[in-house]
Amino acid sequence: HVQLVESGGGEVQAGGSLRLSCVASGLTFSAYAMGWFRQAPGKEREFVASITRSSGSRDYADSVKGRFTISRDNAKNTVNLQMNRLKPEDTAVYYCAAARIVGSDYYTPRRGTEYNYWGQGTQATVSS
Repeated sequence: HVQLVESGGGEVQAGGSLRLSCVASGLTFSAYAMGWFRQAPGKEREFVASITRSSGSRDYADSVKGRFTISRDNAKNTVNLQMNRLKPEDTAVYYCAAARIVGSDYYTPRRGTEYNYWGQGTQATVSS
């Protein structure tokens, strides 16, 4: 069965960095666009970043653009999220997700409903 397992969460001070990783198994990783979402307490889940199957295109939420970088390694079935210059408002549970994309490799899905599989999440806490 398909599994997405996140790691790398923790607690840092504002201005610090964290690197999240997600390892996928049970699927043909290179056939899926990958995304990161987050959910803060009392808030709805929101899109953070996504990357196409071959890393040709990336998309970011405005709130993280210029601070976060998404990358993937298809040989290792891994997608990463490098988070720099972290702010307290980045505190959330971060989820990776996989979206089966057929055809164009330029599409970077933003809606949660477009994703087929989800990880269990990893907590990132940024203190002021």
